[in-house]
Amino acid sequence: MTFLSRRLFGRAALPLALAAALAVAACSSTPKEEDIVIEGSVEDLYNRATDLLEADKYKEAARFYNEVDRQHPYSTWASRAQLMAAFSYYKDREYETAISALNRFIRLHPSHRDIAYAYYLKALCFFEQVRDVKRDQTPSEEALKAFDEVVKRFPDSRYAQDSRNKIILVQDHLAGHEMDVGRWYQRNGRYLAAVNRYKVVVDKFQTSRQVPEALHRMTESYTALGLTDEARRVAAVLGHNYPSSEWYFDTYELVEKRPVERPPAAPDTRSWIRRQVDWLF
Repeated sequence: MTFLSRRLFGRAALPLALAAALAVAACSSTPKEEDIVIEGSVEDLYNRATDLLEADKYKEAARFYNEVDRQHPYSTWASRAQLMAAFSYYKDREYETAISALNRFIRLHPSHRDIAYAYYLKALCFFEQVRDVKRDQTPSEEALKAFDEVVKRFPDSRYAQDSRNKIILVQDHLAGHEMDVGRWYQRNGRYLAAVNRYKVVVDKFQTSRQVPEALHRMTESYTALGLTDEARRVAAVLGHNYPSSEWYFDTYELVEKRPVERPPAAPDTRSWIRRQVDWLF
């Protein structure tokens, strides 16, 4: 929370006044905690919320921040409380609620001093939901769009570089998903379907570490289909762009049907790489 001050107004002089506002049918009924209306000054409410946040009581913190906004909607700190409520939901892993709160903040305060952070926090909410490459990739796709929006809208903000770094991670994750599906198709003899998945990796995620393998798997699939010219064309791309990759060695052996000379241990391998690449052109 470095972007926020620890105390906005200092310590409140008086404790919060708690008043039950639940209309109950029976006198013996006890109101639930979430039904209790908390009355207090903006200083009291915000300070209490911050204390709860620092105590890792995120759900309660969000509740007090929301009370700041509800009871004092025209105060200086109402918009900040909205953002901090969203942050509390994020810390509590209530990502959908956090995203909803952030969308509201962005809609109501497009020129707020912390608007860049709101967009960044929204992206983090999606990023935290990214899971195994075998699962649904909707959170990954949403995270990619959200981080890209941060970079485009706020290229000079403190959140831009981390967003760029996370874009690389998410792209690699999405590429990994395409590779996983492509390998499944290939194992089951559905080579054209496999090629289409590998093409997505090569065309859409060009900076991903998955690209060399995708090119090799495309070469394998084209070879299995008897499309020798296509196999050699893809192998040439692999050899030109990744001549020292282990996937290149495997591709060479596949296309040439003979073992490849592995690189020497000496640091200067430039001439060796040039000789190995020449066969493809």
